[in-house]
Amino acid sequence: MAMAGLGARLTHAETCNNDHVQPTKSNEMIHVPGNRVSPTEPLALRVRKGLTAAALLSATSGAWAVSDLPGGPAVRQLDLHPAVTRIASAQQDLHHMMMYICIVIFVAVFGVMFYSIFAHRKSKGHKAADFHESTTVEIVWTIVPFLIVIGMALPATKVVVAQKDTTNADLTIKATGMQWKWGYEYIKGDGEGIQFISTLDASQRALSDAGTPQGDNYLLKVDNALVVPVDKKIRIITTANDVIHSFMVPAFGIKQDAIPGFVRDTWFRAEKVGDYYGQCVELCGKEHAYMPIHVKVLSAEDYAKWVDVKHKQMQALADDPTKVWSQGDLIARGEKVYTANCAACHQPNGKGGGAIKALDGSAKVLSDDVKVQIDVLLNGQNNIMPPWKQLSDTEIAAVITYTKNQWSNKTGQTVQPAEVLAARK
Repeated sequence: MAMAGLGARLTHAETCNNDHVQPTKSNEMIHVPGNRVSPTEPLALRVRKGLTAAALLSATSGAWAVSDLPGGPAVRQLDLHPAVTRIASAQQDLHHMMMYICIVIFVAVFGVMFYSIFAHRKSKGHKAADFHESTTVEIVWTIVPFLIVIGMALPATKVVVAQKDTTNADLTIKATGMQWKWGYEYIKGDGEGIQFISTLDASQRALSDAGTPQGDNYLLKVDNALVVPVDKKIRIITTANDVIHSFMVPAFGIKQDAIPGFVRDTWFRAEKVGDYYGQCVELCGKEHAYMPIHVKVLSAEDYAKWVDVKHKQMQALADDPTKVWSQGDLIARGEKVYTANCAACHQPNGKGGGAIKALDGSAKVLSDDVKVQIDVLLNGQNNIMPPWKQLSDTEIAAVITYTKNQWSNKTGQTVQPAEVLAARK
């Protein structure tokens, strides 16, 4: 992924607010920002009006400028991201070494070629040499490139082997890609058992839908960041529920595809506390751009506090699956679950779109057999709808009850957590 520096951002609406169109007698339209222009006006006057409009546009564009995002993209960025892991630093050193070697070869080859063309041109009376074969030349142009390739391959191999060594990890986290969010599960080490979904923050989607990008972290802000301790070896296991995704954080020097039905892994050891950003870098559908990665690196003490708070939150949310809920309470909770996990694909109005099935008026949602919809949420459907087993029994029961009684789906049906629990077995 090439996370290029971000420049000043202007929406089409802002740039066109002062545009005017003047019809002419021949029905041609003259389009000049900020001014009405007559085809009979003097050229100097037209130029002056154009410069005035350009100056006004330049003055207002500063309000939309962005700054460097620490741990993320930088304005006018040309080089790789500042490295915060040894692997990323080694990759950059390797990149620079390869670049210097290529520059030397380029200068040498083209220098000799242009010198030969200039110094031995026909106008100076030189004649082309007529010869066939040269054992010495053939040996030189075989051995020298071979030595150059070996000189490049040895350090490259060392870096590749190091970045693939995921053994002896202090913390193992499974990252599951799904359209269009990430699921994180801490499966070994301090924080074991913690799991949550990380998706684009609702405010960012609203800005995108309105066509008004704002902030240095535009489309990189998430609701739940992946949290890890500093100076610890973190192993990331990647997989996917639906299509191929790819987990990449440039500052860590990691990129690993997440493939349905397969498990891949990578690792990093962050040496600096801070916030670091990445994105899914495998085209995964229409909202591929809305699948950011935010990794928050904390000190050992702060990480321990975060783990303690997270465990307490999980315990508080661990509802008794045998509890019988009222329909009103389930609908209220289901609306929150739907907004956080379902609305991105099925839309807030339940109409879906494209390959995403509509829930409003869906035969499966309207079915009297609640097991039909429970099965879809637990096991997925058609390689498009991912399974949502990570949700609690109460959350699944709540969101099903919500969809069965929202929009035009006035079924009056209620699904209890105990029914979901029974379907899991």
